Amino acid sequence: MALTVQTNLAALEAQRQLGISNNNMTQSLERLSSGYRINKAADDAAGLAMSNKFTAEIAADNVASRNVSQANSMLQIAEGGVNQISQILVRLKELATQAASANTASTNLPDINNEATSLKAEMDRIAGSTTYQGQGLIDGTFGTGTGGSCTATLVAYEYGFSSSLAAAGQYCVTNSDSVHLTIKNQDTGISQTMVLTSTAGTYNFSALGISFSTATGVAIQTMVSAFVTANSVFVISGGNGAGGSTFQIGEANSGNYQIQFTIGGATSGILCVNGISLATQGQAQTAMNNIDNAITTLNSNQASIGAAMNRLGYASANLNVAVENATAANSVIKDVDMASEMTNFTKNQILVQAGTAMLAQANASSQTILSLFK
Repeated sequence: MALTVQTNLAALEAQRQLGISNNNMTQSLERLSSGYRINKAADDAAGLAMSNKFTAEIAADNVASRNVSQANSMLQIAEGGVNQISQILVRLKELATQAASANTASTNLPDINNEATSLKAEMDRIAGSTTYQGQGLIDGTFGTGTGGSCTATLVAYEYGFSSSLAAAGQYCVTNSDSVHLTIKNQDTGISQTMVLTSTAGTYNFSALGISFSTATGVAIQTMVSAFVTANSVFVISGGNGAGGSTFQIGEANSGNYQIQFTIGGATSGILCVNGISLATQGQAQTAMNNIDNAITTLNSNQASIGAAMNRLGYASANLNVAVENATAANSVIKDVDMASEMTNFTKNQILVQAGTAMLAQANASSQTILSLFK
């Protein structure tokens, strides 16, 4: 074997191996101190990209979970206002029933009517003051849209009811006489009156985007009376992409990660009781029908609030599961196995110590050449 001074191959080999062991030990120290298997792109470029996506998804879902909780709180506030208005309608029904009876002295009717007037004013005050962060909830302004389906009831001689161009909201139908029919959007205040001049034809309430047709052989008076009785209040909702206010309950801008709903208005005008009077027995009898319709509408609104709350409850539970599973998936990709990494660290630490010792031995081996000069 040749003995050389300029080139010490043993020392170079020991130095190279020592460098590898030292790098591995440094990487293990980084992982053990951070708790992450991936600390930079060089560790696992594909894994880091996946982990970053999971991190963004988890953060968005956590915010979405707060959105759901806040939306549920908003609905609870709305339901509280609706409950009070429901109690007012019950009281109005009591007063109307009392005033509609012949045994109630006419001298008492002004007092009854005054209480009814005060109760209607209180309905509007509650509806106007039931807000969330300044947004009215039951005053008819929450989640309104354009066009869509309608709850108007078709009668036997009526067909072709269309509301595809109508604004979403609650509508009140009245008739001043046997041939005049008035439909009013209680949310916007827009109303239109038409004179029904034949027993068959199409009537287009163009200002409201509503139209319907009637069949032959039915007297106008019968049609008007039946339509008003069936539809003194009806609701148009949804349509043309407008399904109410949108709540983000997920990480993507997609319908699957959003919930839309509206909250029906509960003012005296929207419920069509603002014009009732209990000043006479006849007016009180008419008012009883209007109050019944208002109670039905308010019950429907309250049921919609409850349905939305239940839906948000399921959405919240699903978000909690999604965050948990996404966090687990991200952990598999990015987190370090501390036990396994500690084993690697111990191995690399021993190799560094051994490599250092061997490098010293390799460097010392050249000293044997000096014995040749003795």
